[in-house]
Amino acid sequence: MARYWGKVLTAMVTPFDAEGRLNLDMACRLARHLSENGSDGLVLAATTGEAPTLRDDERFELIRAVSEAVTIPVLAGTGSNDTRHALELTARAADAGADGVFLISPYYNRPPQAGIEAHFRALAAATRLPVMLYDVPCRTGRRIAHDVLLRLFREVDNIVAFKDATGDPAAAARLIAEAGEHFELYSGDDALTLPLLAVGAVGVVGTSTHWTGQAFGAMIAAYQQGDVLRARAINAALQPSFAFANTEDSVFSMSVKAMLRSQGLPVGECRLPLPPAPAGVQENAAQVWQDLQARLARLD
Repeated sequence: MARYWGKVLTAMVTPFDAEGRLNLDMACRLARHLSENGSDGLVLAATTGEAPTLRDDERFELIRAVSEAVTIPVLAGTGSNDTRHALELTARAADAGADGVFLISPYYNRPPQAGIEAHFRALAAATRLPVMLYDVPCRTGRRIAHDVLLRLFREVDNIVAFKDATGDPAAAARLIAEAGEHFELYSGDDALTLPLLAVGAVGVVGTSTHWTGQAFGAMIAAYQQGDVLRARAINAALQPSFAFANTEDSVFSMSVKAMLRSQGLPVGECRLPLPPAPAGVQENAAQVWQDLQARLARLD
């Protein structure tokens, strides 16, 4: 269905120049490139966008510039583990041109479920924009409880979507069965998109979608049209891209930037604590891209 933002959303990396400064011109160029190559919407200043290393002024310069550069929806990452700070960020999102806000569960503090619920209710009340919640326990240290999610989706009108990076399709199926009419679920793990489509997900908020957006769109369309075999074949072709995007030595932002540089998009390196991509990643990116094109061509 994807009522608000589409089916293929890309959690966009944040481009920096050679001195590590925010590169707004490149951000706008990248956003337009993504919109022309399969992304229905963009998520800015989230984890893949290196949000922890962005100053507040940089965050809103980025959101404003990209929102003006593209016609597809832009979601602003305004989450924090400090509710007061997140309230300030969330309240500013609409004025910066965002079409929605993207809220990660509080990280590091490991609050009890009552604190998580109160945090999200306060942030949703701070904006008129539609809200997507994000649960990624491996980063936050605390999973959002099923009952908390049910109450939020049923009782808070502008909480309309959920990025599920829990790695638990069975829990996603239960959530959709019990509250599906109140929200839309997006896969938060590229490799689990097809399994989550099977239980009712509407799309993906991806990282490899920086270069696989059109393939993801085709896979989602095939599945929703009942062509499960084609969807499986596309998913199989995407496996090397999933493996490339995140390794022990090169995590998502690092790998994505290496892939983009290999495609002639100078997005720079990451800011510490993410170091430059290790030797060989850049070369491997080019090979992954070539192999993907060959695999997809064989499906036509």
